[in-house]
Order: sequence, then C-alpha cells, then structure tokens
Amino acid sequence: MKPRYPVVLASGSPRRKHLLAQIFAEFDIVIPNIDESIQAAEPEQAALDIAERKARTVFAQRPDSLVIAADTIVVFQKMILNKPDNEAHAVQMLTQLSGSCHTVITAVALLWPQGAHSFAESSIVEFRRASPSEIEAYVKTGEPMDKAGAYGIQGMGGTLVTSVEGDYDNVVGLPLNRLKLELVRLNLL
Repeated sequence: MKPRYPVVLASGSPRRKHLLAQIFAEFDIVIPNIDESIQAAEPEQAALDIAERKARTVFAQRPDSLVIAADTIVVFQKMILNKPDNEAHAVQMLTQLSGSCHTVITAVALLWPQGAHSFAESSIVEFRRASPSEIEAYVKTGEPMDKAGAYGIQGMGGTLVTSVEGDYDNVVGLPLNRLKLELVRLNLL
C-alpha cells in the first residue's frame, strides 16, 4: 500500500525505525528537538502530550508530509518511570519492577496536511524476580539508559520478562498493528 503523503518518522529510535519499516518501504527520519519533561498527571495523557509535541515540531519542518511521532512510558504503581537519569536511577527502577507487573503505554501522534490524530496503546508486562547483582550487571551494559523503565524488551532486558499481555511491539516502542489499522481507517494508506 502506498501512503497518501511522504512519511516522516519523528524519532531517532532505531527500534521505531525498524518497526515502521514493516509498514512503509520508504520514509524519512527527523529527530525532534523538544523538552520531553512530563507535564500531565495522568500517564496516558503525559505520553500523548509528548508524542504530540514531537509531531508538531517535525511537522513545522515538513508540512507536506505524514508525520508519525511516538512516546513510550512505563507506569508502576501509578508512578511514571521514564528514561533513567543515571545508572543508580536505572538500578532503582529495575529493582522496583523486579518480581511484579507494570504497564507500558505508547502514545502515537499523526499529523498530515489535512488533519491530526493521536491514540495510546497499553500493554501489561510481568518481570521475574532478579537479583541485585543481575540488575547491576544489566545496567552496566548501557542498554537501559535510553529506555523508559530502564529496560529494552527486544534486547537483554527481555530476559527479565516472564509475560506480556497486549501488543509486544507496543512495549518495544510502536504499536504496529494499531498504527496500521488507524492509518487505513484515516485513509492515509
């Protein structure tokens, strides 16, 4: 299927690039330079706000395109766990998540010349109990440092996960099935 507009991914994430390539053979990448601080109290709204800011920033540069932006957050006991500030923060987050369940929310914002649409998808992830030395060794790999909740399910962090309820790709950072359905529904594909 051919998109109605040139497609621009508003993200520098290699994971989102890989996932979006499963829908579009060609697209450009423009990394949005925005403040990603959380401004909303409700987790889903916080993720939507950031995704929409990313999309608006890139759309201002590429107003003839379909801009796709996303933001992923991890929610544990009503607390938003974004990207860790440092290694100690990553250890703290992973220790909290160890042996329990949390929610991963990815918000997606779409902007195109005649419209805008946003949505959020949620998945529940269960972690097995991990030892303090295992958590510290994982953090030392560097993998957790640029990821919400301080882990990457598609990498070494996947060994901490015992189950996912919902869309696995959502946990990676882009709910691919829902995105494709929305693009078809909006007549953008």
